[in-house]
Amino acid sequence: MIAFLGIALLAGFLLANQSPINTDLRGYAGSPLSAGLISFAVGTVFLAFVTLIVTHSFLPSLAFISHAPWWIWLGGLLGAIYLTSNILLFPRLGALQTVILPIFGQILMGIAIDTNGWFFAPELPLTLMRILGIVLLIIGMLSAVVLPSLTGKKTEKAKQNLLPWQIWGVVIGMMGATQQAINGHLGVALHNTPEASFVSFLVGTVLIFIVVLIVDKRLPSLKNLRQAKVWNFSGGILGALFVFATVVCVPQIGAGLTIMMGLIGQIVGSIIVQQFGLWRSVKLSVNRWQIIGVLIMLVAVGVIKFL
Repeated sequence: MIAFLGIALLAGFLLANQSPINTDLRGYAGSPLSAGLISFAVGTVFLAFVTLIVTHSFLPSLAFISHAPWWIWLGGLLGAIYLTSNILLFPRLGALQTVILPIFGQILMGIAIDTNGWFFAPELPLTLMRILGIVLLIIGMLSAVVLPSLTGKKTEKAKQNLLPWQIWGVVIGMMGATQQAINGHLGVALHNTPEASFVSFLVGTVLIFIVVLIVDKRLPSLKNLRQAKVWNFSGGILGALFVFATVVCVPQIGAGLTIMMGLIGQIVGSIIVQQFGLWRSVKLSVNRWQIIGVLIMLVAVGVIKFL
């Protein structure tokens, strides 16, 4: 069990490094959409190999495709929006907020999905302890996001109106939770979770490709991409590893514990990225209010998931 806890924790930590890597890739790709396309394409190829090795198949049958509900294919679309939005949010909000705000949205939407049984998810009652967890979550988020901007000397970034971007961070977190629920049902329907992950990435890649052709009207320049570092192309692999680690860990330690360890890994990873300015990101010292807020949020996640 300890090994699977470690895998889930490491997967969350790796995912926290995806946004700064993809943000740096944007400089070579030419736009956030093009960077997202490259990241999704790399992740799709990686998952194709994993799926082939594990299940010896790639795509669902035509009969399944024709009878499946239309919304079951939306996971790739939501994933594409989530990844591209993170590339936009990271340089504006920094590593910590880019992780914390989506986590907040993810847990809120997760509670709504569990309470109402959306996307064929098992219904869970909204108990007093879960409500307490939501309150703690809000307090923690306010401590980590709002209080630092009200205390101390403000930087130029702090003087900007970041509220619309912060709201969007919560919204994409809600999209992320919806994506997980949809992909979860796709995996159950296919009786093949790795294949469901691959299909989701493939759909996301195709959709971003179409959007890039419409919006950017061109594909990334190979000349510019050759100037990028090898690690600039690892963001898609980190996202794919997170998905695959979830597939491995959930049957062994349960969904709640897997999500909990993944969230802890993401938060710790974002703190390290911000503190040391990893992947050529802006280096910002983590203050005490952010630490307090993160600890409160971790307690809130534990209350929501386990009590």
